Amino acid sequence: MMKTVYLCEDSVEGILSGIYSAGTSGKKHSDIKLEVMGGTDTMELFCCYEQVDTSREKAEKVIQAIKKKISRDTYAAVYKAALSVDRDRADKIYRFLIYGFRIGASINSMLQQKEVYDIFQMCRFVDHETHNLTGFVRFMEMEKDLLVSRIGPKNDVLVLLAPHFADRMPGENWVIYDGNRKKAALHPANRSWFLADMTSSQWETRLKKAAEEDVYEDLFKRFRKSVTIKERKNPICQQNHMPLRYRPYMPEFSDGLKDT
Repeated sequence: MMKTVYLCEDSVEGILSGIYSAGTSGKKHSDIKLEVMGGTDTMELFCCYEQVDTSREKAEKVIQAIKKKISRDTYAAVYKAALSVDRDRADKIYRFLIYGFRIGASINSMLQQKEVYDIFQMCRFVDHETHNLTGFVRFMEMEKDLLVSRIGPKNDVLVLLAPHFADRMPGENWVIYDGNRKKAALHPANRSWFLADMTSSQWETRLKKAAEEDVYEDLFKRFRKSVTIKERKNPICQQNHMPLRYRPYMPEFSDGLKDT
């Protein structure tokens, strides 16, 4: 029988909608594969491709089924895995849930199973990047007391990062902009944060201008240089604690990526 490949939107709801479509198709699991749209440019031979429309209702049905038939912890793991940059994340989540619906909540500790270990690895990568960004995010001040930070994470961690800063800076107007995905977390002072699309080129222009005019950038650079001890320079150790990929978004390293 020809394999059916379900193409999902690159979002948590999109992947869960794909899982619903696959699970209710009546086809054998071995004849099904899930892919995120845009995840690969190569189409497999002897496969039938079906694009899945994202449905909040279908996604919610999958969520409730996971929570009731497996566990809430399992749903938390699925949610994080869906934020991963792993190109096969949709299919890995599907295989994980097939196994989970069969054996229940004990799946969370069965790392010897490949389906479980794949999810564990994705969650660990997402958690690690989120943790790093809580320390590496830098804000600059724009007009009207608006604090703005630009990040470029590999994983889609903005939704996990925003609650940390909402708790740390509840009385500030701030924006954390994900340049890789053209979206941002917006936080009005003393109110709840929310996600917004930021595809406008004007936003990039304003952000670049604000970075060039930021009065604190020079202070960051001076501080970095003042605490540097030339004799104790250790580039490898520096890169282990502060990877190069975070530095373009940190004002103290805006003059280049070289170690000090």
